[in-house]
Amino acid sequence: MEKVSDYFGCLVFDDRVMKATLSAEVYASLKKTIDEGAKLDIGVANAVATAMKDWAISKGATHYTHWFQPLTGITAEKHDSFISPSPDGGVIMEFSGKELIKGEPDASSFPSGGLRATFEARGYTAWDPTSYAFIKGKTLCIPTAFCSYGGEALDKKTPLLRSMQALNKQALRILRLFGNDTAKCVRSSVGPEQEYFLVTKEMYDLRPDLRFTGRTLFGAKPPKGQEMDDHYFGVIKPRVAAYMEELNNELWKLGILAKTEHNEVAPAQHELAPIYTTTNIATDHNQLTMEIMQKVASKHGLVCLLHEKPFAGVNGSGKHNNWSIATDTGVNLLSPGETPYENAQFLLFLCAVIKAVDDYQDLLRISVATAGNDHRLGANEAPPAVVSMFLGDELNAVLEAIENDTPYAGTEKTQMKLGVNVLPKFNRDTTDRNRTSPFAFTGNKFEFRMLGSSNSIACANIMLNSAVAESLKIYADRLEGAEDFETALHEMIKKTIKDHKHIIFNGNGYDDSWIKEATEKRGLLNYRTTPDCMIHLLDKKNMDMLTAHKVFSEAELKSRYEIMLENYCKTVIIEANTMVSMAKTQIAPAVSSFAAHTAKTVAAKKAVDPAIPCAYETDLIKKLSALTDTIAVKTEELEGCILEIGKLNDVGEEGDMIRDKLLTKMAELRIACDEAEVITAKDFWPYPSYGDLLFGVK
Repeated sequence: MEKVSDYFGCLVFDDRVMKATLSAEVYASLKKTIDEGAKLDIGVANAVATAMKDWAISKGATHYTHWFQPLTGITAEKHDSFISPSPDGGVIMEFSGKELIKGEPDASSFPSGGLRATFEARGYTAWDPTSYAFIKGKTLCIPTAFCSYGGEALDKKTPLLRSMQALNKQALRILRLFGNDTAKCVRSSVGPEQEYFLVTKEMYDLRPDLRFTGRTLFGAKPPKGQEMDDHYFGVIKPRVAAYMEELNNELWKLGILAKTEHNEVAPAQHELAPIYTTTNIATDHNQLTMEIMQKVASKHGLVCLLHEKPFAGVNGSGKHNNWSIATDTGVNLLSPGETPYENAQFLLFLCAVIKAVDDYQDLLRISVATAGNDHRLGANEAPPAVVSMFLGDELNAVLEAIENDTPYAGTEKTQMKLGVNVLPKFNRDTTDRNRTSPFAFTGNKFEFRMLGSSNSIACANIMLNSAVAESLKIYADRLEGAEDFETALHEMIKKTIKDHKHIIFNGNGYDDSWIKEATEKRGLLNYRTTPDCMIHLLDKKNMDMLTAHKVFSEAELKSRYEIMLENYCKTVIIEANTMVSMAKTQIAPAVSSFAAHTAKTVAAKKAVDPAIPCAYETDLIKKLSALTDTIAVKTEELEGCILEIGKLNDVGEEGDMIRDKLLTKMAELRIACDEAEVITAKDFWPYPSYGDLLFGVK
């Protein structure tokens, strides 16, 4: 049997391949571009392109594509073959440095939020040399950024790279203040845990709601859900195990560090977690992971559901964004270290994150806002929509001692200069893990738990990197001009703790009393829905910060607001139209048919003996008839609401009406249909039930 180490990364033009196929001079120049951001020479690009083409062809590739991440939330690719005509009537295989560096796809049909008119079709893709090229099928995929003719970012990769650059710049300023002259780069790294559901293809095909929207819009609660918690970490079913095995193999070939797999809490729900890697590469890998999950599932007669809430009444699926920052020399800046010097540096970076999360709660909430995630946040399965931080008792006690200039109880009773000299070494995971916290410290990283399963992790990490960069900039500006560095450092850490401690909460985020305390006593934000939070992307403080660090331009931010809110509106309208179609064409006729069948049964019994009471059937017919009428009324009301929204010309007004009226109409129709499902004979009901879907994979 072939060992994993023999084929891991075999479809990736990675460092091993570059060393083997490039000259020492070309390799050194490319590495300087990758590691230090040096300008790429066209001669080097030509040499890399030739080596990349030859390697790809040797692997069976016939085409190449600039693989990018437009604002649709998924990836995009336009394939071009390597062939060029030769004078003798044949073809030769060519690929130049110019073609590697830049492509020109049609930009007119991608979301632009007003940045581009439909007739302005030109867009450009630009090679991201920091993310390795890979082969998918017979195509060489080159990770790229995507921008308009005028230079505006039309993708998620470009702002992500800008945010990483901003974080690097400000973090290096802080490190220099601590005497670190060896680090050349500071990068954020991420390990996104990916949750998903598996259902059989046969049942999926019978559910229009799953096919059109990714979630079940109707469905009565089954006799058993996740109440017993017996699925969590349970024995993996053979069919699922076979799927996971092939998924791992395909991911490993692409150099994706798939590490952990297990059953999640809900029936039919599972999770895959990778090892951490640099944020832009982790973003590429997660997009690939979601794509390959769905492709591999189809080979096993399964469908992989990545919607945040495919089923009501059981846990939805999230994506836990484990985030940290480290130097190119391998020093994790969120690891407390063993000496007072390291302790002080750790505390400053920790405070930078605390300040960032508090100052930009709204941006973090916006970064995870989708129609699907609105169903999940705040339920007893995911963090609330209120952003808070969990630090654990030990670290919290350290911060309290610093704030109050008192001895830290965890060690000897001595006064704390800088509040850090007696900080003990932290072992990884010294505190319990708080699953209810949106943003939890877990030893040497933070776990941002609010992301939805289908989200690109780019959005959350753009905002997180940028907000932390802003905190570090404020700190560096103050410390670089300080007369006494140690005194200024101590006062700044102390002030941060005092000003931002209200964002720290170590308790149960699911408790209703916490939401009240958070909003009424602590003044934290609680944006329950996408329309609630999205408008705040354009708040002055947010626009000033993001434009100052050159992560977005003002025009790009306005376009993001339009695109994200428009996507929300379109998503919910599609769901509403699907509900109308299902209710009209299948559910109402099914309930009526069963009522008619029951009436025939009554007539048959009465024909035998008119004295037979038929009380059960008569009562059932009354209930079915009443529900049929209710379904008809609620369907008509929902249709009317959809038409009303269609007359609006402002995306903000559309979002508000969806939130305030349409979602209520959708819920009312669902209640009536789900009640009908419970009393309609299974043979008459047109769709597989929740029980069938959740327990159908053997």
